[in-house]
Amino acid sequence: MTPLLLIAPLPPADAAGEYDWAQAGDDGIALRNHGRALLALLPASAEVTLGIPAAALSWHRVTLPKGSMSSASKLRAVLDGLLEEHLLDDPEALHFALEPEARAGAPVWVAACNRIWLRALVQGLESAGRRVVRIVPEFAPQPADGPPLLQVTGEAEAPQLTVCDTDGVVSLPLAGAGLALAASLPLDTAVITAEPAVAQAAEHLLERRLPIVQAPQRWLQAARSPWELAQFDLAVTGRARAGKKFASVVQTLRYAPEWRAARWGIVALLLTQLIGLNAWAWKERNALEAKRQAVKTMLTQTFPSVKLVVDAPLQMAREVAALQQAVGDVAGSDLEPMIGALAPHLPPGRTPSAIDYSAGQLRLRGLGLQPSELTRLAGAMGPRGYSVRAEGDLLLVQAEAAR
Repeated sequence: MTPLLLIAPLPPADAAGEYDWAQAGDDGIALRNHGRALLALLPASAEVTLGIPAAALSWHRVTLPKGSMSSASKLRAVLDGLLEEHLLDDPEALHFALEPEARAGAPVWVAACNRIWLRALVQGLESAGRRVVRIVPEFAPQPADGPPLLQVTGEAEAPQLTVCDTDGVVSLPLAGAGLALAASLPLDTAVITAEPAVAQAAEHLLERRLPIVQAPQRWLQAARSPWELAQFDLAVTGRARAGKKFASVVQTLRYAPEWRAARWGIVALLLTQLIGLNAWAWKERNALEAKRQAVKTMLTQTFPSVKLVVDAPLQMAREVAALQQAVGDVAGSDLEPMIGALAPHLPPGRTPSAIDYSAGQLRLRGLGLQPSELTRLAGAMGPRGYSVRAEGDLLLVQAEAAR
């Protein structure tokens, strides 16, 4: 879910007072809901984007000297000096924010607003459990390659024209100087919108049909701009900024129209992989089941007395051993083969003091084998199908099949 967008009330409004709010759908573009409510009655959302109205901001164009961006404190001091003569208030009383991707040695836009007012709003929201993840301006200057934006807002009795272009942001009444400003712009390439309350008046004065955009929709568009006013002492921590950037990228990849083909391609690739893996697993399961069935069939055909197959290899070994005993043949688990396999591998001069054989297990006492000798003996007997281990003074030898 996208963060709740709150419109900052102009001073001297209380941080716990009423806010206009808007909330986008999961695509982050379409308006889902909007309204106006006290801070305590706003829709549930732990994260909010704070929008700063145009009346609370001033815009200034400066050129930063080389090396001024080496640290935040140095940059703030440079801005204080550059803007001091252009401000009505003391620089210390104002909050500054640079345009996105600002560079030293080139002209950059700087937004300024009341510092105490903005900090009080942010602190009030965070005290109420609503973390401010971003601060955006209502209007901002256009980049060099962007068309002029003309937006008519306000009430029907007093429409207001706001122009955003490469020369900054200007707001004037839609009459006299405002109309003269509009006439001086390339209206054929400009993007012009109007709010519902002033649409009729704007169309009459500008002599053209205008797209109607509600104020909450316009604020959502402003929230998608690259501008970030949370700088200097209001800057979001690096981790939160990285998380916000990641969420923005995910949102773009998930819903942006230009990524639609890529999204469908990824879905098709995942479905292909899923179908392929399931087909391969089904084939492997069938092959394994066929082998198991072949072993069971061999066991039941060779030994018809076996009716229930639980562990085919073990049952077959037992049946073969029983058959050998029945015909008097010698099996690998009998005493003679065990003695014959063990004797060549015993260390020279080691003779057991006692030998005991029972149920396929040979026990020899008194050999006194060292750990290294026992290891070599086990390694030699393993390939012949016997396991060898020591228990105190006893050496135990057992056929693997019998074990």
